[in-house]
Amino acid sequence: MRMTDKLTPPMPRARGANRIAALLAVVAISDFLIFDQAPGLNLFLFAILVTAAILLSGRRRLQPLTAALLFGLSAFAAAPLIETASPMGIAVSLGTIMCVALASTGLVPQRLSGLPAVLFRFILVVPLRLLQDCRKHLALRAERSSFAAIWRNLGIWMVPLILASVFLLLFAIANPLIEDALRSIDLAFLLQFMDLWRIGFWLAMAAFVWAVLRPRLKCRIVRRRADDTAAHPAEIPFLTHASLLRSLLLFNALFAMQTLLDLVYLWGGVDLPDGMTHAEYAHRGAYPLIATALLAAGFVLIAMRRGGPGDNSPLIRGLVHAWIGQNVLLCLSSILRLDLYVEVYSLTELRVAAGIWMGLVAVGLVLILLRIVLRQSNQWLIATNIAVLAAVLYLSAFIDFSAFIARFNVTHSLELSHEGVPLDIDYLSSLGPSAIPALDLYLSALPDEAIDKKYRALSVRQSLGYDFACRPRNWRSWSFRAERIEAHLGSPATIAR
Repeated sequence: MRMTDKLTPPMPRARGANRIAALLAVVAISDFLIFDQAPGLNLFLFAILVTAAILLSGRRRLQPLTAALLFGLSAFAAAPLIETASPMGIAVSLGTIMCVALASTGLVPQRLSGLPAVLFRFILVVPLRLLQDCRKHLALRAERSSFAAIWRNLGIWMVPLILASVFLLLFAIANPLIEDALRSIDLAFLLQFMDLWRIGFWLAMAAFVWAVLRPRLKCRIVRRRADDTAAHPAEIPFLTHASLLRSLLLFNALFAMQTLLDLVYLWGGVDLPDGMTHAEYAHRGAYPLIATALLAAGFVLIAMRRGGPGDNSPLIRGLVHAWIGQNVLLCLSSILRLDLYVEVYSLTELRVAAGIWMGLVAVGLVLILLRIVLRQSNQWLIATNIAVLAAVLYLSAFIDFSAFIARFNVTHSLELSHEGVPLDIDYLSSLGPSAIPALDLYLSALPDEAIDKKYRALSVRQSLGYDFACRPRNWRSWSFRAERIEAHLGSPATIAR
């Protein structure tokens, strides 16, 4: 073998054949794993399968360590799907698969702050990538071949197929074993693959898999203009040094008034005016104050931009620091307001999401303060916020919020000091089988004379148990969460109850 042969890269046709083989294999296996099956372990296996296909059929050969790290990253991101196939877990896993596809071709930006824009440009191309490549391939073949050549290629196969059919027919007449074998072929088995939903599933799966096997980004349109803007930040009218100073003085005074009221009535527990409860005070302020904090964060980013009027002013920087501190306290007050409201009106999924969102806003404000103090760039701020958001989404995908909410509401309703509304059994039924352990706790704690409450809770519990028992039972839909509920239902105490 010559030395030049060792350095010759794989032929494009060979790489294309490998990708087509990987595409067909992934679509076929995904049909077996996912189609007409309940989500569960199959989604985790699908994520691992697609990642392996990306790494094995990529345009360029990756170093073994790099490939192992990318594969481990995808498996780590898909781990929440083993707990349960939640929307957050699916979103995190799909996002990581796309990042692995981009990394395998060197399309991942050097800075984490550029990753959202790159992913967005990639997602825009995903639905049409397979169609575009098929159109280009057919156009290329049409240029290279004529109608006569196509007819000649068909004619090459026409004679062999006709004669092979005649020979097979003669063999069937002469050999009863071949005749029985031909009669035993059930063509109805093939009809199940003609289902329109199944074909649609194949097409959707093929479009996604082909896009990650051959990743490409949508071209930018205003790249030069964006670069010029970054190099020379534009002046914002009416936002001079004097205007910014007066704005911050006024904003700090307004926020100080709100902070003082919260310290007195919310944190201090002072009695509110007649006709107003702490629940009403908390409910009216939770969400508007978060909107106020977001608006304040946007104003700070604009005011403290590089080269802006407030970038080199110690007085303005001090006012910004004080204002951000008040905004953080505002977010904490919003969380306390939400907690007071939950104390009266119980917990729901929307209120849990609101609490998480308030915490993220508070962390984002702290990061803005660090960005100003440490004199970091907006890219650093975006990257750190992306990392925090990804961590929260990943950890949230492991948490059974339905079980947490159900247990909280049940425990709260059983407390003697609780003066709010009674336990909402109908809402617990909407939480699904995860509420069964909490309902069992509620049933065991109810006194014997509470016949109506027991009957209502028992009917909901039996309905949820029946729905859980009727779920698909196979290894594809297995999950840790379902296994825990199964173990709870099979425990001696539950069976005795």
